[in-house]
Amino acid sequence: MSQPPSSRRSPAPRPSRGPKLRVWQRFHSRIFRNSRDVTVWTPPGYGDPRRRHPVIYFQDGQNIFDPATAFAGECWRAGETAADLVRGREITPPILVGIGHAGATRIHEYTPTRAEFELDGQKQRSAGDAKRYARFVVTELKPFIDARYLTLPGPRTTSLVGSSMGGLVSLYTALWHPRVFGNVAALSPSLWWDDRVALRDFGALKRPLDFRLWLDIGTAEPGWEVVSYFRDTLVGAGWTLGENLEYREIPGGGHSEQAWAARLPDVLRFLVGRGRLR
Repeated sequence: MSQPPSSRRSPAPRPSRGPKLRVWQRFHSRIFRNSRDVTVWTPPGYGDPRRRHPVIYFQDGQNIFDPATAFAGECWRAGETAADLVRGREITPPILVGIGHAGATRIHEYTPTRAEFELDGQKQRSAGDAKRYARFVVTELKPFIDARYLTLPGPRTTSLVGSSMGGLVSLYTALWHPRVFGNVAALSPSLWWDDRVALRDFGALKRPLDFRLWLDIGTAEPGWEVVSYFRDTLVGAGWTLGENLEYREIPGGGHSEQAWAARLPDVLRFLVGRGRLR
């Protein structure tokens, strides 16, 4: 079981010729008193102590790297995609962190409010634990990663990515911690949650927060128009399309790991594209 990190950094490994994947099994959260696997991908050439890397945190980490752990066997192939872009010199080599969800409590950890939802025909009520989840990422997981890896820990070089409910919790984590996360990618976010509470919360902002945002949706997804309304809400709050806000509608795009994997190359270019981090 992984323990909270000390303040000392681990010695840097020797530079690797190829990317590497490590699973920190049963990473323990004191906040939730539960555990989950955390998967870390390091890019080709990682290990030079003179070189540090931006970090991208993914929700639903089971679906990001390995088809053996992914939903229905479909994963985002994030490691392969990032490696290709690094070799093509299209992105700054990042460290990718897949945060495994906690199984049955996923819906509770990823939702910002207590609200009813239906699962398998049964009405249930969410605990609305997203604020605690955000605190887990900020105060437990991120220090662990920064202590053990050659990271660029500032907000400009720290990103969040999530899809569906993972997109929703990524938006709220940045809303609550804009000084920690400077970039967010919300793919097909579940903005229907609690009568579109996210539109009200972001619409109440007097000015844009200091993070860049990627927002997308497939037109074959139920209620996809809500995401376009959210785009308008963000513009009304001061975000600018083409500058700190990128919005995509994918004609015929569906709600699946396969669909999100297809969008990932452009998402990575947006988050850590060459020249953007200078």
